[in-house]
Amino acid sequence: MDPRSPKDSQTELSSFMHPEDANSQGNVHGGSIMKLVDEAGALAAMRHSRRPCVTVAIDSMTFDAPMLVGDLVVLEACVTYVGRTSIEAMVTVYAEKILTGERMLTNTAFVVYVALDDQRRPTEVAPLLLVSEQEKRRFDQGRARQQERLARARRDKES
Repeated sequence: MDPRSPKDSQTELSSFMHPEDANSQGNVHGGSIMKLVDEAGALAAMRHSRRPCVTVAIDSMTFDAPMLVGDLVVLEACVTYVGRTSIEAMVTVYAEKILTGERMLTNTAFVVYVALDDQRRPTEVAPLLLVSEQEKRRFDQGRARQQERLARARRDKES
Protein backbone atom coordinates (compact mmCIF):
# COMPACT_ATOMS: atom_id res chain seq x y z
CA MET A 1 0.00 0.00 0.00
CA ASP A 2 1.34 3.40 -0.94
CA PRO A 3 1.63 5.92 1.90
CA ARG A 4 -0.86 8.79 1.88
CA SER A 5 -0.28 12.34 3.06
CA PRO A 6 -2.41 13.86 5.84
CA LYS A 7 -3.29 16.57 3.30
CA ASP A 8 -4.98 13.92 1.11
CA SER A 9 -7.60 13.28 3.77
CA GLN A 10 -8.12 16.75 5.27
CA THR A 11 -11.79 17.46 5.74
CA GLU A 12 -13.78 20.55 6.60
CA LEU A 13 -17.38 20.25 7.67
CA SER A 14 -19.69 23.17 8.44
CA SER A 15 -23.17 23.24 9.93
CA PHE A 16 -25.48 26.09 10.91
CA MET A 17 -26.72 25.77 14.50
CA HIS A 18 -30.53 25.88 14.77
CA PRO A 19 -32.78 26.12 17.85
CA GLU A 20 -33.30 22.33 17.82
CA ASP A 21 -29.53 21.94 18.36
CA ALA A 22 -29.62 23.93 21.59
CA ASN A 23 -31.01 24.13 25.09
CA SER A 24 -33.47 26.79 26.28
CA GLN A 25 -30.59 29.21 26.92
CA GLY A 26 -29.47 29.10 23.27
CA ASN A 27 -26.32 27.08 23.96
CA VAL A 28 -25.74 24.26 21.50
CA HIS A 29 -25.85 20.83 23.15
CA GLY A 30 -22.43 19.24 23.59
CA GLY A 31 -23.85 16.04 22.13
CA SER A 32 -24.69 17.85 18.89
CA ILE A 33 -21.08 19.01 18.62
CA MET A 34 -19.78 15.53 19.51
CA LYS A 35 -21.83 14.00 16.70
CA LEU A 36 -20.34 16.47 14.21
CA VAL A 37 -16.83 15.81 15.55
CA ASP A 38 -17.36 12.09 14.96
CA GLU A 39 -18.64 12.72 11.42
CA ALA A 40 -15.74 15.00 10.47
CA GLY A 41 -13.16 12.60 11.93
CA ALA A 42 -14.77 9.61 10.22
CA LEU A 43 -14.71 11.40 6.86
CA ALA A 44 -10.97 12.06 7.23
CA ALA A 45 -10.37 8.43 8.26
CA MET A 46 -12.38 7.09 5.32
CA ARG A 47 -10.61 9.42 2.90
CA HIS A 48 -7.29 8.07 4.16
CA SER A 49 -8.22 4.38 4.17
CA ARG A 50 -10.70 4.39 1.27
CA ARG A 51 -12.66 1.96 3.44
CA PRO A 52 -15.65 2.21 5.77
CA CYS A 53 -14.50 3.17 9.26
CA VAL A 54 -16.08 2.81 12.69
CA THR A 55 -15.39 4.80 15.83
CA VAL A 56 -13.30 3.01 18.46
CA ALA A 57 -12.44 5.76 20.93
CA ILE A 58 -12.72 9.45 21.54
CA ASP A 59 -10.39 11.21 23.90
CA SER A 60 -11.86 13.57 26.46
CA MET A 61 -13.61 16.61 25.10
CA THR A 62 -13.62 19.93 26.91
CA PHE A 63 -15.63 22.85 25.61
CA ASP A 64 -13.56 26.00 26.04
CA ALA A 65 -16.12 28.41 24.57
CA PRO A 66 -19.87 28.28 23.98
CA MET A 67 -21.51 27.56 20.65
CA LEU A 68 -24.76 29.47 20.21
CA VAL A 69 -27.84 29.21 18.03
CA GLY A 70 -27.04 31.10 14.82
CA ASP A 71 -23.36 30.20 14.89
CA LEU A 72 -21.77 28.26 12.09
CA VAL A 73 -19.84 25.34 13.53
CA VAL A 74 -16.74 24.68 11.45
CA LEU A 75 -14.87 21.42 11.98
CA GLU A 76 -11.44 20.76 10.52
CA ALA A 77 -10.28 17.14 10.60
CA CYS A 78 -6.94 15.63 9.65
CA VAL A 79 -5.32 12.23 10.13
CA THR A 80 -2.52 12.45 12.68
CA TYR A 81 -1.61 8.81 13.34
CA VAL A 82 -2.09 5.49 11.57
CA GLY A 83 -1.51 2.04 13.02
CA ARG A 84 -2.04 -1.26 11.21
CA THR A 85 -5.86 -0.98 11.11
CA SER A 86 -6.50 2.14 13.20
CA ILE A 87 -6.56 5.79 12.25
CA GLU A 88 -6.46 8.74 14.63
CA ALA A 89 -8.03 11.99 13.46
CA MET A 90 -7.62 15.36 15.12
CA VAL A 91 -10.79 17.44 14.87
CA THR A 92 -10.63 21.15 15.61
CA VAL A 93 -13.94 22.91 16.22
CA TYR A 94 -14.68 26.60 15.70
CA ALA A 95 -17.76 28.75 16.29
CA GLU A 96 -18.06 31.27 13.50
CA LYS A 97 -20.17 34.41 13.63
CA ILE A 98 -21.49 34.36 10.09
CA LEU A 99 -22.05 38.11 9.75
CA THR A 100 -18.57 39.10 10.91
CA GLY A 101 -16.51 36.04 9.96
CA GLU A 102 -15.05 35.99 13.48
CA ARG A 103 -14.00 32.46 14.47
CA MET A 104 -13.43 31.22 17.99
CA LEU A 105 -11.80 27.89 18.83
CA THR A 106 -14.24 25.93 20.98
CA ASN A 107 -12.48 22.58 21.30
CA THR A 108 -10.17 19.97 19.82
CA ALA A 109 -10.69 16.23 19.98
CA PHE A 110 -8.79 13.12 18.94
CA VAL A 111 -10.96 10.29 17.63
CA VAL A 112 -9.79 6.78 16.72
CA TYR A 113 -11.37 4.72 13.96
CA VAL A 114 -10.81 1.24 12.57
CA ALA A 115 -11.06 0.57 8.84
CA LEU A 116 -13.28 -2.36 7.84
CA ASP A 117 -13.06 -4.85 4.99
CA ASP A 118 -16.04 -6.16 3.02
CA GLN A 119 -16.85 -8.61 5.86
CA ARG A 120 -16.80 -5.73 8.38
CA ARG A 121 -13.56 -6.95 9.98
CA PRO A 122 -10.58 -4.69 10.72
CA THR A 123 -8.37 -4.28 7.67
CA GLU A 124 -4.92 -2.86 7.09
CA VAL A 125 -4.62 0.78 6.07
CA ALA A 126 -2.02 2.75 4.15
CA PRO A 127 0.75 4.31 6.22
CA LEU A 128 1.00 8.09 6.60
CA LEU A 129 3.42 9.95 4.37
CA LEU A 130 5.00 12.40 6.80
CA VAL A 131 6.73 15.37 5.21
CA SER A 132 6.58 18.39 7.50
CA GLU A 133 7.96 18.62 11.02
CA GLN A 134 4.42 19.30 12.26
CA GLU A 135 3.15 16.06 10.64
CA LYS A 136 6.03 14.09 12.22
CA ARG A 137 5.40 15.66 15.64
CA ARG A 138 1.65 14.96 15.44
CA PHE A 139 2.36 11.35 14.42
CA ASP A 140 4.72 10.83 17.38
CA GLN A 141 2.17 12.39 19.74
CA GLY A 142 -0.57 10.21 18.24
CA ARG A 143 1.53 7.07 18.71
CA ALA A 144 2.04 8.01 22.37
CA ARG A 145 -1.72 8.57 22.80
CA GLN A 146 -2.47 5.22 21.15
CA GLN A 147 0.01 3.41 23.41
CA GLU A 148 -1.67 5.00 26.44
CA ARG A 149 -5.14 4.00 25.15
CA LEU A 150 -3.99 0.40 24.70
CA ALA A 151 -2.34 0.32 28.15
CA ARG A 152 -5.51 1.75 29.72
CA ALA A 153 -7.64 -0.88 27.95
CA ARG A 154 -5.34 -3.65 29.27
CA ARG A 155 -5.57 -2.24 32.82
CA ASP A 156 -9.37 -2.00 32.56
CA LYS A 157 -9.59 -5.57 31.34
CA GLU A 158 -7.46 -6.83 34.24
CA SER A 159 -9.52 -5.07 36.92
